[in-house]
Amino acid sequence: MKKVTAALLFYNNKLLISRRNKEDILSGKWEFPGGKVDPGETPEECLAREMREEFNIEVSVGEFFTSSIYKYSHGEFELLAYFVTWLAGELSPSVHDVIAWVDIKDLLQYDFLPADIPIAEKLISEPSLQSYFE
Repeated sequence: MKKVTAALLFYNNKLLISRRNKEDILSGKWEFPGGKVDPGETPEECLAREMREEFNIEVSVGEFFTSSIYKYSHGEFELLAYFVTWLAGELSPSVHDVIAWVDIKDLLQYDFLPADIPIAEKLISEPSLQSYFE
């Protein structure tokens, strides 16, 4: 099973999500930004690297939120979601064709990858987050 990370990046009470581009195997699907953990790399190191490579920003990886396991036709993945803080850089996506800043309550209006859906559902149902972002 491959480990993959997901960033929960909030800015102005909105959460960053991104859509996979046309060349991607799962094109058109929305996801929480992140990527595959390389050998010898911690999930936290992976997430900081992926945000730098794919969005041109530096982040601090904080608290682990939840995980999700899903078996796609190309393999089984464990998605590890962490809260991150944007430290520096100008957001500039390089591998996604669209990004969006969304309210937590609106997450399920987007066509998420199957592994990301349980994370979105938990974000929506988390009472402490709901009160903070209302």
